[in-house]
Amino acid sequence: MDLRVLHYFLTVAKEQSFTKAAEQLHITQPTLSRQLAALEEELETPLFKRGGHHITLTEEGILLKRRALEIIDLEERLLDEFKGNKELIEGTITIGCGEFAAVETLAKICEQFREKYPMVQIALHTATADVVSEMMNKGLIDIGLFLEPIDTEGLDYVRIKNSDHWVVGMRPDDPLAQNEYITKENLIGKPLIFPERVNVQSEIANWFGKDFQKIHIAFTSNLGTNAGVMAMQGLGYPISVEGAVKYWRNDLIVQKKLFPEIKTSTVIAWRRHIPHSRAVNKFIDEIKTFQTNAFQA
Repeated sequence: MDLRVLHYFLTVAKEQSFTKAAEQLHITQPTLSRQLAALEEELETPLFKRGGHHITLTEEGILLKRRALEIIDLEERLLDEFKGNKELIEGTITIGCGEFAAVETLAKICEQFREKYPMVQIALHTATADVVSEMMNKGLIDIGLFLEPIDTEGLDYVRIKNSDHWVVGMRPDDPLAQNEYITKENLIGKPLIFPERVNVQSEIANWFGKDFQKIHIAFTSNLGTNAGVMAMQGLGYPISVEGAVKYWRNDLIVQKKLFPEIKTSTVIAWRRHIPHSRAVNKFIDEIKTFQTNAFQA
């Protein structure tokens, strides 16, 4: 499969028109049509629904679009990694992470790294641990931040201990907002919003103990921000790590720590025994240096 044809396909999918796509690609419309017809023949499936003034993607076309974007992204990353001379560190480092407090530590590492290597661009991708892990395995993410528990097989990593506290979010006018902390008795019978990850749900289940069977899970959410929006509407109480929601306005949502207290650690990880770009290797060195200095402080 020709990468050039994938570029053609993505342009048509974006423009929803062979004519507009051909103009943008600086080729004739018949040439573009022949190239994509050959692609459909190669894949033995129709990729476009042709009708009216616009074309849309079939289900197979939508799948190809997702895969093509991943392939093109890998192509661009490969070019970035081999671009430049030996004296200059440049390129792109892609970091995947969720919404948790350890991102503050990541920001400090990035600050020190950027002072040394200002030509390197850092791309942040916010997603759940499962998505970040999948993208790392595909080579689309270089560095991942994971809230424990996480399977670290095949990874090298450093651990940021006790980097986040578990909290409950609520509206500031909620009666529980007056409490210093929240116990499991406070939450029984309340509509709760749980994290989506099964491993993390198990941690909360352990905290509830035998009372876990009494609770009501109204929502699950893969990221804390949307769970916070549900809480603002009075639809539930998100149980999550403190994370990004602590930057919200206190007149919109407040967070109260659980009691007994739960702390969790975060790992900053990268794949073991694979070649990384020079920029990524320098960033890994920066992570290790930062961790060493933190222990000595």
